[in-house]
Order: sequence, then structure tokens, then C-alpha cells
Amino acid sequence: TQLFFLFRFKFLAKYENQINVFSEYLEDLPDTDEPVWILGECYDVKTGKSELLSDVRSRLWFTYRKKFSPIGGTGPSSDTGWGCMLRCGQMILAQALVCRHLGREWRWVAEGTQPVEYQRILHCFLDRKDSCYSIHQMAQMGVGEGKSVGEWYGPNTVAQVLKKLALFDDWNSLAVYVSMDNTVVIEDISKCLGTMLYILHPLDWRPLLLLIPLRMGINDINPVYIQALKECFKMPQSCGVLGGKPNLAYYFIGFVDDELIYLDPHTTQLAVDSETGSTVDDQSYHCQRNPRRMKITSLDPSVALGFFCKSEEDFDSWCNLVQQEILKKRNLRMFELVEKHPSHWPPFITPTKPEVQTTGAGGSAALNLTQTLNLSAGYSVANL
Repeated sequence: TQLFFLFRFKFLAKYENQINVFSEYLEDLPDTDEPVWILGECYDVKTGKSELLSDVRSRLWFTYRKKFSPIGGTGPSSDTGWGCMLRCGQMILAQALVCRHLGREWRWVAEGTQPVEYQRILHCFLDRKDSCYSIHQMAQMGVGEGKSVGEWYGPNTVAQVLKKLALFDDWNSLAVYVSMDNTVVIEDISKCLGTMLYILHPLDWRPLLLLIPLRMGINDINPVYIQALKECFKMPQSCGVLGGKPNLAYYFIGFVDDELIYLDPHTTQLAVDSETGSTVDDQSYHCQRNPRRMKITSLDPSVALGFFCKSEEDFDSWCNLVQQEILKKRNLRMFELVEKHPSHWPPFITPTKPEVQTTGAGGSAALNLTQTLNLSAGYSVANL
């Protein structure tokens, strides 16, 4: 088993490195009059390049890591070659948590003093079996979605994993809603939040991460969806998009003209060794080179859109923007927004803490997450 993992990781890493060579020429930002949109913020490259780069470098950047404790005790100790979509999932969730605790306007400063909340967020994603959104937790939770540890994930599977893990995260208290069949159902979101939207008091609202898995074409993205995709990045609630190319995942954070801007997880770094509650050396968690870009037409049609609504007002604003920019202006809609749960669908099941079977590389073991995960401290989890 270990030899299989080693061979597979080396082969995929070599393949990915060859592909990335061809994207290097798009790394420098263009000298253009076109606006650059980054997660709901608009920039002029000619007058606001430094502010734009500060924004991009403030996003938490999760990449392949090596030499962490083996997943499941006997599994891989590196996610090189298979964990890129999981890392992108970490990035889209981390963006929601930054907005939740620090605000969209927060900026990271190298060597600067960071807020306590920032350190707690970072601890949630460390490559440790006791971090709530670590590669360990995500890989093992993915077993319940039919994915073996070390298998490549798609956007929808990662969205389902994040939804399940968020149930055990008491500190962030984040509701994660994953849409079905290209349809966002307001009634189901209200159940996900644990109360009905039409009787909500502001104090009852839970911060909400909306994840919308889509397939925008068969083999390539259908050009009819491109403008709608751009409109998503303009929304203040935007948390980015999970996607990429076949078996090559990127975290998309914006666009300029006909190019998407993304953070690339395909760099292998050493795992950061930090004790729970201690300050993390965070230099390797921020991409300090210019953001990479790719043609929108090169995007694989399978994606997952992300939006964060901190308040009920945020959600109402998002619904209005979707109506105006996605639904009313498009003959072929990218997704639907409806009030009531469709009668022909199976009943919506409110997410609860599940009992799942997790399988390590050396065998299988039952894991009752309701008993073993204790997240009251924000980044404290029982050993797996």
C-alpha cells in the first residue's frame, strides 16, 4: 500500500508540474483598463495594483503538504497528487471564516501582529488529526461520500464533506448549505439554519456558507454561462469558486476580462508543526507571488460556487442580486433560486452529526463522530 501511494504521488506530481509550466506566462497581471474583480471587490490595475495584491495575499492559501502524521495512522503522510480539491475546499471555507470573524476588509501583513481570531481560524486547517478541517478530517470524512483516502475529489464531494464537518464546529457556528440539482431552495436553507427565515430575528441568524455545485456544459464550459459566472465574483457575498481542469483543482477568486484569477494548491510544502493554541508561523499560508490566471474558456464545466452571508440582510441582498443578475438577464440560467422545496423531490433532511465509517490505508474502523469530535475550543478534536 505504501509503495502504491508513493508511486502514484510521484507520477501525479510530475504530471501536474508539467501542466503548470504552461500557465506561468499568465502569472503577471496585465496592463489593462478592464476592472479586476476579487471576491466582490473591484480594482483598477493601473491605480490600485498594490491594494489588489494586498487583497489576494491576504487570502489563506492552502497547498499540498508533506511529512504530516499519516492519515488514519497508516495512510499517506503527504497529499501531493491527490489533495488539490481538498485544499481548495479548505480555502473557500477559510474565506468564509475570515469574513465571519475578521470581515472582508481585513488584510494580512507579513511579520505583523495578527488578531487572535485569525490564529484560531488557521488552527482549524493545520495538517493534524486534531484540527477540525485538516486534510486528515476531510479525507476520512470523504470515505462516507464514497471516496477512499488518497482518491481525487470533485467539487460536489468536497462541498458535502465541508457540510458534514461544519456540524462539529461549535466555535464558528457556521451553517453550510449545499444545493441540489442546480437549485437553491430558501425553505431548505431556513431548515439548515434551524429556524424559519420569515420569523427570523437578527440574533437568530447563523452565518451561512452557500455552496452551489454546477455542471456548466458537457466537456467544456458553455459560453452562455460565462457572464453569469463573472457576475458571481462581483457579488459582495462571493467566497470564490471550486473548479479547475480535469484532475487539477484551483480556487478561483476573481476575473479580469476573459481570464479567471486563482490560487493554486499545486505546491508541496512541509507540514507546519504547531501545538494547539500556539501561534502559527503563517508565512507559508499566504501566496506572495502575483496571482495566476487562465482563460475562462479553459475551465472544466464542473464547479462549485461559494457565497457567505453573515447576516439575514446579506442573504436578502444576495437573493436580490441573483434575481437581477443571474435569473432575469439569462435565457439559460446557471442555477435556480426558489422559495419552496419542490414537491417531486425527496424530503429535505436537516443536517445532523452523523455516524460514519472511516477507512484508513490499513483497514477499516467505525468512527462515531458525535462521540469523538469535541470542537468547543474552535480547533480541538479528539484523536482519530
